[in-house]
Amino acid sequence: MSDALKKAEAAVREATESTDVARIVAAVLATQQAAQQQAPAPAAPARKEFDAKKWVTIGCLGIAGGLVASLFAIAVAIGAVSVAILALVLRAMWRDFHNHS
Repeated sequence: MSDALKKAEAAVREATESTDVARIVAAVLATQQAAQQQAPAPAAPARKEFDAKKWVTIGCLGIAGGLVASLFAIAVAIGAVSVAILALVLRAMWRDFHNHS
């Protein structure tokens, strides 16, 4: 790359010393070619291979989380039913207490 750049600079010097149009055009073309020969952009990083173990682990954790959430919902429902039954029993006892007094 540095050789091409040196050649381009030498061509530019020669073109400035003489008024020959062909040499000026050659200098411009050499400069353009030197500019285009710069290092190419780095390649994109390689993609990783498919990792089945990762997705199996994510799936198992999702299932376990769903089971925990469903058990928690069942526990809340049992608690709510228990409180409702307790309220009905206490209400019936309160009525009996006030009716017999």
